Amino acid sequence: MAETPASILLIDDHPLLRQGIKQLIGMEDDMEVIGEASNAADGIKLALETEPDLILMDLNMPEVDGIEALKHLRDQNISSRIVMFTVSDQEDDVVAALRAGADGYLLKDMEPEDMIAQLHQAAVGKMVISDRLTTLLAQALRSNKPQQSSRPDFDSLTPREKDILRLIAEGLSNKMIGRKLDISDGTVKVHVKHLLKKLNLRSRVEVAVWAVEEGLHKG
Repeated sequence: MAETPASILLIDDHPLLRQGIKQLIGMEDDMEVIGEASNAADGIKLALETEPDLILMDLNMPEVDGIEALKHLRDQNISSRIVMFTVSDQEDDVVAALRAGADGYLLKDMEPEDMIAQLHQAAVGKMVISDRLTTLLAQALRSNKPQQSSRPDFDSLTPREKDILRLIAEGLSNKMIGRKLDISDGTVKVHVKHLLKKLNLRSRVEVAVWAVEEGLHKG
């Protein structure tokens, strides 16, 4: 029996772009577009009603932009993966989106087959970032690193928190981490909150970049 296709919601103010993405996704057996919105307000409403597996959202939209919409959805504790899809490769936009809780950041000028490959990854709980942004992101986070006195201290973590940190570094979502460790999403969320506080880091993306730089993801 085939698994249910991953449900995707599109939020973008360009009808032609939405149409193109719908056609691309329509060729995939394991993904389907279940709704679309041309502005953030409608998109938020639809997202909360349908709680899709994945939300693909534009960054620059009239009235309410993608970052504000993202923050609002995260405040509502929506469990959907949210990936920003934009023309902006500005460092500030990338960092702001990821700090606001985005699960990925893809550029609109990517090749169609690359985009589909990234959406497949996002749908199964992996974090996705356009290739040319990964170096930029690492540099941005490195330049914002805390001073030596407040550097993250891996040894301050409990064994369970260390397990979770390594899985975050692999790009897994709370749901996937919970499944792997046989604990609930809620329990994972609490552990993530504690380890962020202990490490003096602001987001799971910072945790992932730091863990990879320190070589902790291999342990």
